[in-house]
Order: sequence, then C-alpha cells, then structure tokens
Amino acid sequence: MKKRNAWLGVVLLALLLGAGGRALWLWLDRPIERVSIRGEWEYVSADYLRTQLAPLVQDATWLSADLGELRQRALGIGWLNEVRISREWPNALVFELVEQVPVARWNDDFLLNPEGEPFAFAPLDAPEGLPDLSGPAGNSEEVLAYYQRLTPHFASLSLSLSQLRLEPRGAWRLQLGDGAWVMLGRRQHGERLARLSASWQRELASFSEHIRYIDLRYPNGVAVAWHGETDFQEREQQEVNE
Repeated sequence: MKKRNAWLGVVLLALLLGAGGRALWLWLDRPIERVSIRGEWEYVSADYLRTQLAPLVQDATWLSADLGELRQRALGIGWLNEVRISREWPNALVFELVEQVPVARWNDDFLLNPEGEPFAFAPLDAPEGLPDLSGPAGNSEEVLAYYQRLTPHFASLSLSLSQLRLEPRGAWRLQLGDGAWVMLGRRQHGERLARLSASWQRELASFSEHIRYIDLRYPNGVAVAWHGETDFQEREQQEVNE
C-alpha cells in the first residue's frame, strides 16, 4: 500500500509540475511588443531597419520565436551583413545588426562588399563615388579583384578607374575617370598595359580630354579614336588580336 501511495504521489507531482510548466510557458510566451536594434550604421537608418524588420516579427511570440530562422530571414534585408538576435525580458527581441560596406556598384542594381559579394541597395540610394563594375552573374569576385589589381597601375599614371567591365566572352574594357575608354581585350594584359603606360607618358596624357577610345588589341602599338571622329569602328565583335 505504501509503495502504491508513493507512486501515486510521484504521478500527481509530475502532473502538477507539467500543468504548472504549461501555464508558465503560456504566460511567458506572449506577443512580442518591442524590437530593439543595436549597431553603428553609416548608410542605413534606424527607421529603415525597423520598417524592414517589422514584418518578420509581427506574428511571433517571445518564447516560440525561432531565432535561427529569424536571423536567416533578417539577413535577406538589403544592407545587412550580419545579424545576431537575443530575447530580452519580458517581451522584447534585440537585433544586433552589422551593416554592409559598399566598395563598388555591380550591374546597376547591386553593390559589392569587400569580399565581392553582391547585395541589393534599393530602396535606398547607392552611395556616390563608387566605381561601376559589371560582368556576367557569378563573376563579381573576379571583377572586383581585377579592379583592385588595376587601380595602383593607373594611379601611378595619376589616373583613376571609374568603370570596369568583363564582357561575356572574356574581354575587358575600362574607363579612365569620366573620360576615355580603354579596350583591353582577353589576353596579354600585362604587355598591353605596359604599352598603354608608355604611350600615355610619352604623348597621350597631353591630349587626354580629346580621346574617345584607346584600343590595345593590336599586336604592336595602340589605336586612338578622338572625339568628333566618325570613321572609328569598335572591334568588340572581332576575335582577331584580342
């Protein structure tokens, strides 16, 4: 009889604890009433972030919210590079947000971070003064890396690169500041750039404002097209000498 009573007491205690735990869970698992965001941002505002985060938590409750899933969804918000989420008593979530750092534009609708990863910047405006890079989808890391290799070469000539493009067939073209385009082609880049440097230092720099195109896709020398010329034909479609 004593054993039976002991087991009955254990069962009743478990039921009471279970019922109490259930009641406690329901009491704690209340709707989220406050979302705090923390971080330092240069390009985005707190209002923008709150607007973007609000739909993610509108139906969530404090204990039941899957923080891992919430983090993945928050990472889909433009301009966010890292997201950390924690619960704050009694009914708040805290989002620690790390902003993307834009280093270039990519194919008009995206920006690149320092790792060459594209991210959407809309509905915000893209920052001014970024180089404009473009190329086939999936090639953003390659194009950014090549831009970074080319930059010191042209800096030694007191020139900046405003645009760099990788064509679908592998040819490169670039723009010097807001002026001349340079047709670099697909191969022999080192030799062609050295040829351009020599020509630029020797005479082309003096006429830079009048240059429309510089074509390096010749076995020897360079071809220059001047503003106002009508007989210059781009050779983008030609395979020879590229």
